[in-house]
Amino acid sequence: MVRISARYAGANACPDCGSQRLRIKDKRMRAPRHECWGLRQCVLEVESSKYRCKDCGRSFWQRLAGILPRKRSTEPFRRQVFVNHYDGVNRSRLAQRVAVGSATVERWFHDFLRRELAERRGAECPRVLGIDEHFFSKKDGYATTFCDLRRHRVFDVVLGRSEAALEDYLAKLPGKDRVRVVCMDLASVYRALVRKHFPKAKIVADRFHVIRLINHHFLACWREIDPTGARHRGRLSLMRRHRHNLKPEQKAKLELYFDQFPVLREIYRFKQRLCYLLLKKHRTRKQCQHLANRFLRALEDLKTAGVAQLVQLGQTLESWKIEVAMMWRFTRNNGITEGFHTKMEVLQRQAYGFRNFNNYRLRVKIMCS
Repeated sequence: MVRISARYAGANACPDCGSQRLRIKDKRMRAPRHECWGLRQCVLEVESSKYRCKDCGRSFWQRLAGILPRKRSTEPFRRQVFVNHYDGVNRSRLAQRVAVGSATVERWFHDFLRRELAERRGAECPRVLGIDEHFFSKKDGYATTFCDLRRHRVFDVVLGRSEAALEDYLAKLPGKDRVRVVCMDLASVYRALVRKHFPKAKIVADRFHVIRLINHHFLACWREIDPTGARHRGRLSLMRRHRHNLKPEQKAKLELYFDQFPVLREIYRFKQRLCYLLLKKHRTRKQCQHLANRFLRALEDLKTAGVAQLVQLGQTLESWKIEVAMMWRFTRNNGITEGFHTKMEVLQRQAYGFRNFNNYRLRVKIMCS
């Protein structure tokens, strides 16, 4: 244990009236914990005086910079504990290292998180917003993430994913008129909320979810045509890939298989053409007009295919055709939001789960920004 003796040399003033006409009534020694010197624990010994103001008559103990009232530790020491816990040192290990309770580590950690959050309070909505849901707990269900896609940070996390759960939050959200682009998966609830609360925003469908939807219906159609062949894991891997990612020998294997099912070859080629059409990006308005005509013809082919899975796919894409077509103009996607969801899962595992959603939201807004 290292003991550091110090003397306060600053000016003293009454906290009520600000007068410096003071009379000393009492003195005492304070010994708060100070930030560690290497691996050695430090104690700061400083004399504190009790004053009486000659103008207003109030008595008060001397305020020392860096030591809050009624605290037995200095602010540098508390911040040192916060930074170590923030960097990944677990609570019990850190408590043993600095000789404080594990509950104290958690309390200080939350205090500094609230301070940082208070500095960011009042921030307006980002211009490019990503919306997606993620699982929080068995008791509370899902939560909705609002992500700033331009600055790569989480804007907010709200419990629930239904219209009733999000209505009150979105109604009170400031700066909604600033939002110009909203990226989301094919969720009708989110689309209805965005149209209502973000009137100036254009909705862009997330490319990953659109391609995944097409592959899902294609594989379901394949299982109806050849249930036995659809269970082959190697062939299933080849069917899921884009054709430009296949080697020549893998293409030859698929062609041999398609010789047994000529109908499946036509469906597979149609799926590849549709995926390549939707993978295009950075297109001008004139180029988008040509792509839109191709996309509308593909929707007509799906709706008249006569296969239940393809007809259902055509109906879904028909209801989202405007949002899907926006993908050609805007390059933003929800990959950033999905990446933050992975980081949120890490936070939950480190804490062995959260019971209080407010504590979880506090950590996410600070540690995912």
